[in-house]
Amino acid sequence: MKDFTLSVYRNLLQTLKYKDYEFLTVEEYFTRQVASSQGRSLASSLPRSLVLLRHDVDRKPENALRMAKLEAVLGVKATYYFRTIPQTLKPDIIKQIAELGHEIGYHYENLTTANSQIKNLNPVKYSRSSNFTGQKCKIKNEEEYEKELFELAIKDFEKNLNKLRKIVPIKNICMHGSPLSKWDSRDLWGKYNYRDYGIISEPYFDIDFSKVQYITDAGRSWNNAAINLRDKVNSPFENNFKHTNNIIKAAENGQLSEQTMFNIHPEHWAATSPEWLKIWTVRKVKNAVKRVVLRRRP
Repeated sequence: MKDFTLSVYRNLLQTLKYKDYEFLTVEEYFTRQVASSQGRSLASSLPRSLVLLRHDVDRKPENALRMAKLEAVLGVKATYYFRTIPQTLKPDIIKQIAELGHEIGYHYENLTTANSQIKNLNPVKYSRSSNFTGQKCKIKNEEEYEKELFELAIKDFEKNLNKLRKIVPIKNICMHGSPLSKWDSRDLWGKYNYRDYGIISEPYFDIDFSKVQYITDAGRSWNNAAINLRDKVNSPFENNFKHTNNIIKAAENGQLSEQTMFNIHPEHWAATSPEWLKIWTVRKVKNAVKRVVLRRRP
């Protein structure tokens, strides 16, 4: 049976609903978590069984809208993290998804973006001839480079956050992995604080994944470390899923955590057989490249 089809995805959502999981947006999760810690009313506390349905909209925003509509029909809420590249930043689609009851977040990649920008601004100063490797204490101008890099990255973050906020409210962010880049944009928060920008959470920092099971389809494969550089967490949970139906069966048998976050990339999921074949072919090539990159990483 083909995996990563919308019909399989519908079955997953319906099974989780049947097993009495409540779907919360990331904003609702943190708001109700605070309420629970402060002993407020039961109506505002966290449910016993919950799903955080996270979508990283890396490409194909039209697929995200299609998925958002399916979820709305089923009475499911999710959080959609949008990149701000031209192919993805589509205000009309973002507004439609928000109007369906979903949350919109910012899928940031600012260190990667700034790295490209700064070398364009200083093509001689930071050319390959400078022997800049990105490794500490290798060359005398590395400290200067990183200072400029982080300053440019935080400006890029502010600019793109404001772009999104002109479309819809944004209270949550999540890193885009940029697997071909040596820069991890989460490192930006070693120098700055995202809460200074009115941001509630960044899941990689603010969710306790020793309690919340994390299941991701990064690379169009479930929790596959061989093709997944950054979209992973330290977790005690076993995620040996080869097919979405394995996840469905685990939910039916009570083998999923009572608190689970799914990271579903809409671009991976097809509505028709021709679309499925096209996505499968593209992913085979991209995953092969990612395997080579990961093998070369120190």
